[in-house]
Amino acid sequence: MSVFNAYMALSGAVDADLLRDERLSHRTTYRIGGPAALFATVNSYSSLVRTLSVLRREGVEWVILGRGSNVLVSDEGYDGCVIKLGREFSRITFSEDGCVTAGAGANLSKLVSETLSHGLSGLEFCVGIPGSVGGAVSMDAGTRHEWVGPRVQSLVALRPGGGMCRYAGPDIEWGYRWSSIPADEIILEVTLALTPAAKAGIAEEMERRLARRRATQPMGRPSCGSVFRDPGDASAGRLIESCGLKGYAVGGAQVSDQHANFIVNMGGAKASDVLAVMGHVHDVVAQNHGVDLRPEVKCLGFRG
Repeated sequence: MSVFNAYMALSGAVDADLLRDERLSHRTTYRIGGPAALFATVNSYSSLVRTLSVLRREGVEWVILGRGSNVLVSDEGYDGCVIKLGREFSRITFSEDGCVTAGAGANLSKLVSETLSHGLSGLEFCVGIPGSVGGAVSMDAGTRHEWVGPRVQSLVALRPGGGMCRYAGPDIEWGYRWSSIPADEIILEVTLALTPAAKAGIAEEMERRLARRRATQPMGRPSCGSVFRDPGDASAGRLIESCGLKGYAVGGAQVSDQHANFIVNMGGAKASDVLAVMGHVHDVVAQNHGVDLRPEVKCLGFRG
């Protein structure tokens, strides 16, 4: 594997911004993580294809990173290439039939805001959820009762080495924090079918939902959002809270006093601190309730 050769081959040859040893703590909402050997912000489809080709030739592992809102990065970092979808993948366009097409690199909060400006209802439940559009679609983000997937009319993805492919929304299986989109494909853009509605009503619903998030979630502290998936109809947060684990801490990582399914960075937390808290929470819940909590957060750069 030669990250240096990949860096040299890509420098000046593609429409991309390349960085060596970029600290991923600057690129994640957790504010945790060591450096990526190579960080590439690709600004066009052709530069993405070329970048993947060079990385494959040089044997360099790669991963797509959106806004880093559901990721825990190792303290040692990632020895491959982290790819961020840039300019061409951040566009948002509206059609007259109530649909909006957004690039996978677009900010989800910006998309939600623009649907309000255009008087389109259907994404109110996404207000306050951080992340990129591509990340939200791939994991079918949302609440316990409403998900992005049912709003998807179609999406375009890149199959590395195989070109682009288009999926109709109904042909994709959608589930709680899951979709049937192949894990090795890169979502490029998505078209969502929304419903025209009065802006005042949309704004009121968004404010109601945002107020609830502010009241129940630690939005002022760095975190990755919910750490564990809700097991069935139960609430992971309530199970954790019932075990008296609010406030449990290792190093700078702490189970939030506000929402037990959030592990927050109180300052200077390491990935190892978060993992230690996660492990303790998992074991205590299993012992007290017989429930095997499954992580929702994705881990990057860990060995073994």
